[in-house]
Amino acid sequence: MNDISWLSRTSLLIGEEALRGLTRKHVMVVGMGGVGSFAAEFIARSGVGEMTIIDGDVVDPTNRNRQLPALSTNHGEPKVQIMAARLQAINPELKLNVVQSFVNPDMVREQLTRRPDFLIDAIDSLTPKLTFIKMAYEARIPMVSSMGAGAKLDPTRLSVVDISKTYNCPFAQQVRKTLRRQGIRKGVKVVFSPEEPIKESLMMTDGSNYKRSAYGTISYMPATFGAVTASVAIRYLMDHP
Repeated sequence: MNDISWLSRTSLLIGEEALRGLTRKHVMVVGMGGVGSFAAEFIARSGVGEMTIIDGDVVDPTNRNRQLPALSTNHGEPKVQIMAARLQAINPELKLNVVQSFVNPDMVREQLTRRPDFLIDAIDSLTPKLTFIKMAYEARIPMVSSMGAGAKLDPTRLSVVDISKTYNCPFAQQVRKTLRRQGIRKGVKVVFSPEEPIKESLMMTDGSNYKRSAYGTISYMPATFGAVTASVAIRYLMDHP
């Protein structure tokens, strides 16, 4: 039996039975950037017993304004390895599956055979994101997907809705439109902000990692998205509304 004495404050809130239940659950977090890194940390600190973390990217200097693994001392290092060490330091008893890979259909198919109890999609590139959403949806794996945290400033506006209910989010619009073409009109839970995007913060990119453009971001917004996605996962696993 796992030692859960370090989770005494969590037990006070949710009860030991629910806490023991979390130690038997498996959460997969895809993407260790601004949203996913914070989501993964909050999942680990909740006492979840098994996690799979997936990311193929390395730390870039521009990540430091918003991403948990990004420091001035680790540029070029794999984000997923930095996060793996951090999560194991939080909970040495955590069963952790570390996948250092970019997303492609074969990889997604293989990883979904792990059958996690819940999946958090924190991918910020359109094509890989759609691949994971579609395949997890078809595999009937419970999930929540983060929409765009860029071009927004007010963290109090975040909502958890069906993908069909999103608006004022260019990223969600792209996801929604492509999923519709693939026959998925609803049934995908997402975290999004209805705040009007600050369109002047848009910049074009070189197209690497499936990104043709990117919006400016502020430190706390991706972290807030990460917190909300983690809360959706944890409350689902506890069967809490």
